[in-house]
Amino acid sequence: MSQHLLPIAQIAHLLGVSEDDLLTLMAARTDTPGDSTLIALTVEEAARRIGIGRTKMYEYVSSGEIPSVTLGRLRRIPAESVRDFLTKRLTAADFTTAA
Repeated sequence: MSQHLLPIAQIAHLLGVSEDDLLTLMAARTDTPGDSTLIALTVEEAARRIGIGRTKMYEYVSSGEIPSVTLGRLRRIPAESVRDFLTKRLTAADFTTAA
């Protein structure tokens, strides 16, 4: 019998489903949030990787802060560009203390 870290019976009760149904759903789910091997990301994928909105990512792309390429009619952001952007932002000037 598998051991769960969460109290399945309590979660099922709170959700209003049977424990068996919840266990079936848990067994059927896939844990693939995205392909981490992608070398070119959509704007939405790149934004999700760093936890910002799509509009803000478009601002960074439009300003040139995050390089992108056009493949036909598609806009793609190289995965390393996202990493490089974050590395550049991690300077002492970017660290502030919350009031």
